[in-house]
Amino acid sequence: MRQVPILAAVTEARLFRLCAVDPERYEWLPARTWPDAVATIRTRAVDLAVVDPMLGQAPRSLEIARLHQHFPSLPLVIYTALVLETAGVLLDLGRAGIRRVLFERFDDAPAGIRRMLRAELEQSASQVLIQQLIQALPGLPEPVRPALEAALRSPADCLTVSALARRAQITRRTCERSFARAGLPSPKIVMLLARLLYAHRLLLDPGYTVEDVAVKLGYASPRTLQTHFRDVFGLTAGDLRMSVSPEEALELVVRRYVARERAVAS
Repeated sequence: MRQVPILAAVTEARLFRLCAVDPERYEWLPARTWPDAVATIRTRAVDLAVVDPMLGQAPRSLEIARLHQHFPSLPLVIYTALVLETAGVLLDLGRAGIRRVLFERFDDAPAGIRRMLRAELEQSASQVLIQQLIQALPGLPEPVRPALEAALRSPADCLTVSALARRAQITRRTCERSFARAGLPSPKIVMLLARLLYAHRLLLDPGYTVEDVAVKLGYASPRTLQTHFRDVFGLTAGDLRMSVSPEEALELVVRRYVARERAVAS
């Protein structure tokens, strides 16, 4: 199973407690400062951020509120101490729309942390996209579903059909045949479309540039990403960002590729 990457912008003691929970499932990416946290979000495949307003010298809400403003697709969880110093900060963050809080020594037992992670990861951009793809691509082979999700979380490790098949624990030939039987485009095309739909979702966050998203998704260069956007959508990244919603992008992909494939097969 591929580890789920999670940003941990928390103090050392809280990081130690997080890392002790299911280390084979979660990969914690520590950030010692808020600039480190921003850099990690922009360049790594991160599904969730656990943040502490006490990361700096004094409790502050500004940096966390900015993360939420610039990267709204990234779920944020506050993990901190329930003390007088954090009361006003937590109130400010609640007003900014950040309401998931985990309190040290109150609800951060391993079981509580696991529940929090499961609930918040369901809201991650990659998980939401996978669930929509499952509905939009009926017949998507069962072993490939978790492999495709893992490919979005670690794109540099799964850029080929052979790599996708290995992750699904099937042969490449079996993988290609199962897509054909389901009336779907080839695994290569589906991987490309999923990657572009994920890139489009990320670009809707004002904190990402095209260069950031290209790095996050393992593209050799932003130019390649732009070429793929034009080939699939007939638009540049900037045009997509301004004029196309995630739902519209998915509908367009299904109409151009899935419906056409099934029409040819029939």
